[in-house]
Amino acid sequence: MKTPYLIVLFLFLLSSAFGQKEVLEQSVNKDYPYLKTFYETCHSHPELSFYEFETAKRLAGELRKAGLEVTEKVGGTGVVGILKNGEGPTVLIRTDLDALPIEEETGLPYASSVQAKDPHGKEVHVMHACGHDVHMTVLLGTARFLATHRELWSGTLVFIGQPAEERGGGAKAMLEDGLYERFAVPDYAVALHVKANMPSGKLGYHTGYAMANVDMMNITVYGKGGHGAYPHTTVDPVVLAAELIVQLQTVVSRNVSPLESAVVTVGSIHGGTKGNVIPNEVKLELTLRSYTDETRNLIISRIEQICKGIGLSSGLPEEMWPKIEMADDFTPALYNDPDLAKRVIAAQKAILGDEQVVETPAVMGGEDFARYGRTEEKVPVFMFWLGAVDPAVYEEAQRKGETLPSLHSSKFAPLPEPTIKTGVKAMSAAVLSLAGKK
Repeated sequence: MKTPYLIVLFLFLLSSAFGQKEVLEQSVNKDYPYLKTFYETCHSHPELSFYEFETAKRLAGELRKAGLEVTEKVGGTGVVGILKNGEGPTVLIRTDLDALPIEEETGLPYASSVQAKDPHGKEVHVMHACGHDVHMTVLLGTARFLATHRELWSGTLVFIGQPAEERGGGAKAMLEDGLYERFAVPDYAVALHVKANMPSGKLGYHTGYAMANVDMMNITVYGKGGHGAYPHTTVDPVVLAAELIVQLQTVVSRNVSPLESAVVTVGSIHGGTKGNVIPNEVKLELTLRSYTDETRNLIISRIEQICKGIGLSSGLPEEMWPKIEMADDFTPALYNDPDLAKRVIAAQKAILGDEQVVETPAVMGGEDFARYGRTEEKVPVFMFWLGAVDPAVYEEAQRKGETLPSLHSSKFAPLPEPTIKTGVKAMSAAVLSLAGKK
């Protein structure tokens, strides 16, 4: 007797999905001209991390027009928009707001020509080179759709515009400003990110660890300077730094399990002023990448031990051993909750088609969206990829073996349509899979 019941249930869910798909398709197509204008405005008016004053004001105004209860200046320039519709789960939907200090070279008619002062007072060009303008537009489109189609869902939706993702501090700032205490602790948190090597119209996902812990480390190697012709009278920090760099190459290869993934990169080395002068110090800048907290702690511990060894072998007093400084803007690894991902992916496939939603590898990039799942409440989080490349351009690059402009490239130019439409459909489907009326 169970079989007929299961068939009826399956047919009901199938018809429901088809009904939602049609409503969503019509709504997104109708709303697209409005969203495109918003997108072009965001793209041509970028602002740096923690300086997103006009961006936040613009998003807040649009969310109010859509019927949300909006609070501004959360965690600095953060925006929170609440949409309530009876009893049900609380779902957090997040976008980032900030742009990068890059001079745009896309040639788009709405390209940015903005210049601004960075935190150090330096005049820089500013560009949305990481797709945050797309993210904001998708969030707005999703809010507008769900605000006008309350018959499809019930619960509380928390739309947030987060500052300073590029500096790794925006999520932390909003959480420390009482995001969960002042508004609501979500049952789920979802977000998306554009993907610069995936054709527009497609989605990508990875369950479990999807993005890495990101640490920035500075090391100062001290010595005793002097004349380059008399090195025996000095302690050469250039040689010590070179020895340190070589030893750092063993941190991953000889300490981290081959079944784990990690990266230690020395990206900058500065020391000395002239070829015949041995300097007093050399400065190194590193980035460390890992997935698990255990691997992260192991890497940092081994670097500390290597630095102590270099210092001891130099013959210098302990106060002159290499000094390590960790940057404050640590970004924790993003762990996509498998159960949450499964629900969302199924809904997205029902709307977009199985072939449009594909599994992708984990990456060593970082995303502070991870912090929303790292509080004591242990909120399940899921971030998925949104293809943003013109399919014809993608196919041509594949055929020629060429590399497409990456995220953070001055030439990265997402294709607005169908990227924005796909994003709104995908995010709306995600919310409906969690808060949709049965």
